[in-house]
Amino acid sequence: MTDLARKSRRQGLPRTALALVGMALLISGCAVGPDFHRPPAPLDQKYTRHPVSSSIGEKDARGEGRQTLRVGADIPGQWWHLFHSKDLNHLVEKALVANPDLHAAEASLLEAMENVSAGRGAFAPTVSGNLQTVQQYFNGAAFGLPQLSNLFTLNTGSVSVSYPLDIFGGIRRQVESLKAQEDYQRFELEAAYLTLTSNIVLSAVQEASLTEQIRATRSIVRALRKERDSVRRQYAIGLASRSAVLVQETTLAQEKSTLPGLEKQRSLVRHQLSVYLGRFPGEKIGVQFQLSDLHLPDTLPLSLPSRLVDHRPDIQAASAQLHAASAQVGVATANMLPQISLTGQYGSESIAGYFAPGSQFWSYGPGLNVPIFQGGTLFFRRKAALAALKEARAKYESTVLAAFQNVADALRTLSSDAETLKAQETVFRSAEESFRIARHQFAVGAIGYPSLYNAEQNYEQARIGLIQSRASRLSDTAALFQALGGGWWNMAPATPKGVGVRTPSDRPTKKGKKA
Repeated sequence: MTDLARKSRRQGLPRTALALVGMALLISGCAVGPDFHRPPAPLDQKYTRHPVSSSIGEKDARGEGRQTLRVGADIPGQWWHLFHSKDLNHLVEKALVANPDLHAAEASLLEAMENVSAGRGAFAPTVSGNLQTVQQYFNGAAFGLPQLSNLFTLNTGSVSVSYPLDIFGGIRRQVESLKAQEDYQRFELEAAYLTLTSNIVLSAVQEASLTEQIRATRSIVRALRKERDSVRRQYAIGLASRSAVLVQETTLAQEKSTLPGLEKQRSLVRHQLSVYLGRFPGEKIGVQFQLSDLHLPDTLPLSLPSRLVDHRPDIQAASAQLHAASAQVGVATANMLPQISLTGQYGSESIAGYFAPGSQFWSYGPGLNVPIFQGGTLFFRRKAALAALKEARAKYESTVLAAFQNVADALRTLSSDAETLKAQETVFRSAEESFRIARHQFAVGAIGYPSLYNAEQNYEQARIGLIQSRASRLSDTAALFQALGGGWWNMAPATPKGVGVRTPSDRPTKKGKKA
């Protein structure tokens, strides 16, 4: 018999308790439930059915328009700098400091981090103190001794210590789940950051497009008004019919009716930009974007399909949720098994005061709690945890599929945009040349006002189409950066202390290069 056993027997600790403690120490390294393994990256090596061309579009008069895809190249963290707009860069920086959605995401991450710290406290012993003073009256008359009746004060003080033996890993799985929730909130913060920066770029492009469309539409209205006035004069002297005047009035009114809608859209975009900056819609932004201020990036990094799951924050967040659901299965399983804890208590109980000499008492030993019957509660909670795990896995798979679709859609849209822009440039050049010729013919008296105004109207309509096509390429380029994850991994980690103006990180990449 060992010294510990002899000592335990002398102190009254039963052999059964020793066996429980020994068993707990023996299997304390085990943890029930599945060990989480992140799903492997998809085997697909392409985003679209047909190979993507390495170049998109052709150069225009400004030397822009041709974009080169670099497969496997990394995305810069501040990808919006590729549009070469100081106003856009400044606006994004201000939004990253003041946007309330980012502040909310930071607070959610901080909450998750604190929950992890709180969960880890379950590994440590629980120590609690108790002081109690109770006045009691002893009535000796009940025993035929009234002279013994007395009022006395009973003072009790004790310290209790309890230490759970996590023999089946329930606490470890719970902390694992909390840590996965922290990861989820961290990637939600990255997703909020990516969404904000993308929305600001898209709004800037939309505002620039609407501003130029409004300008071109007003030019068309001026031309139509002149043409209407000319037809009115002709009608006054009998050279035109009343129906001709009405046709011109209708055409002018139809064109003028498009202006309020365009101006409304621009106002809504301005309001949204103010909100992105954490301001009220009526406050000034301080900048108004023009398409000429935004340059189309000539190089487009394209992540490998196998890397997309690492680069998309929503996929990483879905993976974290899957991890948390996996750990919860272990928690539910452990709750169905016996729980062993070590407890001890030391204190005193006396009418002479707290911790008076000779009033001490103490106890210690292991405790075993075995769930025998709880109406199936624990059993069905485990089944619910398994169902939640299946749900999280399905949502992860759906998120991955949606991410690949986003990239495929963006690539296809960019290719279509380039073709549309090329066609619009052809239309614009023809309309521009026609307008130039018409002005020359009008100057020499070869044509009248109506022909000149028609040529000008066609020119402005072609210009609107060209504006919309250029804006689409800019917007869809930003959408591609967003679909690829936005390069957040090349930025300093977002923390709940405040995102601020995030700067490129000096963390080495897996290839050994600095981001």
